[in-house]
Amino acid sequence: MSQGTAAPQPVLVQVRQKSVGVAYLFWLLLGFFGGHQFYLGKTGRGLLYLFTGGLLFVGVVIDLFTLPSQVRQVNTQLAVGIR
Repeated sequence: MSQGTAAPQPVLVQVRQKSVGVAYLFWLLLGFFGGHQFYLGKTGRGLLYLFTGGLLFVGVVIDLFTLPSQVRQVNTQLAVGIR
């Protein structure tokens, strides 16, 4: 009798997705300090915003238009398990 090795079963973990609405709330209240970047788990970019005033406010304005795609990217990475 030979013992076959069973294929490893994937472990499913429920991950809480980031919300575009919450990200915009952080952007509105704390965008100048990088609050929305910290919420998305982008600590390096959050620190950059914190110390440069949102990249002299230019980064905050750009994030106004790109925040939905940033949230979508983070949620995709969380779902795939990259992060």
